[in-house]
Amino acid sequence: MKRYSAAEVSLLLPDWEYSNEGIEREFKFQNFSEAFAFMTRVAMLAECADHHPDWKNSYNKVHIRLTNHAEQALTEKDLLLAGKIDLLLMGK
Repeated sequence: MKRYSAAEVSLLLPDWEYSNEGIEREFKFQNFSEAFAFMTRVAMLAECADHHPDWKNSYNKVHIRLTNHAEQALTEKDLLLAGKIDLLLMGK
């Protein structure tokens, strides 16, 4: 499986930060309900992809980290899920 570098991530997913063989992003919403609704939509995407994020929520903030634990690296599965998450934010 192809592994991706920080340079490739910055080109493909400029809003995500490469960190320790994974990518991370923090999302901020108007309130807890919006943050939780976002997490629910991401959970459905993750379940369909059989690729689950490490994440945390604090009131209106959601922090997501994606990495392929089996490969111990950033892989295409992470980039695809991150792209789908970005599309959620764009309402697509």
